Amino acid sequence: MVEQAINSVISAARQVLGPRGLIEAAEDIAPWLTDWRGRYHGAAAAILAPATTTEVAAIVRLAVEHRVALVPQGGNTSMVGGATPPADGSALIVSLRRMNAIRKLDAKANIVTAEAGVILGNLHDAAATQGRRFPLSLGAKGSATIGGLVSTNAGGTQVLRFGTMRSLVLGVEAVMPDGSIHDGLAALRKDNRGYDLNQLLVGAEGTLGIVTAATLRLVSAIVDRAVAWVGVDDPAMALKLLRLMEDQAGDAIESFEILPNESLAAVLAHIPGTRAPLQGQHAWHVLIEYVGEGATNALAALFQHGLIEDVVVSSNEAQAEAFWRIRDSISEAERATGPAMQHDVSVPVDAMPAFMIDAAQVVERAFPGVHASAFGHLGDGNVHFHVRAPQGVDAGSWGATVGEAASHMVHDLVTAAGGSISAEHGIGQMKREELVRLSPPSRIAMLRAIKGAIDPLNIMNPGKLL
Repeated sequence: MVEQAINSVISAARQVLGPRGLIEAAEDIAPWLTDWRGRYHGAAAAILAPATTTEVAAIVRLAVEHRVALVPQGGNTSMVGGATPPADGSALIVSLRRMNAIRKLDAKANIVTAEAGVILGNLHDAAATQGRRFPLSLGAKGSATIGGLVSTNAGGTQVLRFGTMRSLVLGVEAVMPDGSIHDGLAALRKDNRGYDLNQLLVGAEGTLGIVTAATLRLVSAIVDRAVAWVGVDDPAMALKLLRLMEDQAGDAIESFEILPNESLAAVLAHIPGTRAPLQGQHAWHVLIEYVGEGATNALAALFQHGLIEDVVVSSNEAQAEAFWRIRDSISEAERATGPAMQHDVSVPVDAMPAFMIDAAQVVERAFPGVHASAFGHLGDGNVHFHVRAPQGVDAGSWGATVGEAASHMVHDLVTAAGGSISAEHGIGQMKREELVRLSPPSRIAMLRAIKGAIDPLNIMNPGKLL
């Protein structure tokens, strides 16, 4: 029955989408069946690739008619299996990559309306031509799409100043689970018509509708910036440095990232063309971006207080980009070092330095042979806490036993610290059970009530988030 229903949707979709909008060859579908980390593997008879919002709506109506689930997909860069179809082949992938138009860019109003398939890096380039920028960046900017960033409430390296995607979204267009179109693209400064449907779709991971476009906030282009690479003794010293710089420079400090020396070493070992910014060895490193007039001198002046071991301030744009390339390559480099359990967590900023050290020690004592460490956005209390397996273990069996147990411990420690088990990557498939285990029953009940009311047939990205 399921196979017959899927074939019926594919047959009808062929008429709606035309030859470019339907992908059925197994070799063309295969790259989109596995998540970025290679942990989840799905199956799908076809990829539906609409070119317009009207076509998306037509697809959803077909799915409703035949009771076939849909998995929205952009750049397929999810870290939690959020865009991977079910393994039983019971769903079709809806790719938004053909919907890649920037519909409107108003530099005077500082807004841009971009379709879901617009790649983040391309949006950056388009804004730059108008003397503006979209202030959200991350390592996957060359493949991550606007629809996915909205649907996961993405964070990135500029949250310290500009917030997550939620704070940058001014409007949303989406196709709802009944095939109707929600047109909320108007960038209204005030709108008190009850529940904020746009914000409900932000971070919903495609479970409440398919985001087809978004109106986003732009800011002025950078007049001058400087990027510093700093060696420090420990995360506590890094936090002292952050607080001092915030007092003296305020919003000019746009990014403040921390990483242990082992993360730097992984990048140097596995990413060609990278080199260590500092001459000596340092247990911890901090990457700081200062944006403002006279940035290089202003940033250099902030280091006259004895909190650092060594520092180099970028002397040109190429050096600044080289520093950021190291930071953006950590996930790729650590993936090459062997099996690990990755955790995207947040705790209150002032508690983060102690958490990074103490939680790593607790996990290592409980699971002899593993190595735990954290890197990430110290300025907003979000780090990527990884537990790496001992050398020579079987990745699958280790992950299902020791790895799972270690993850439970990490999440318990995060919860005890008043934090969140998902700071910016979402829940996807990876954290569904942990969300239920660690959340108050009332929260889960409300989430399920929202899902059930909006998507009663469970057509939208089933098996994700809840």
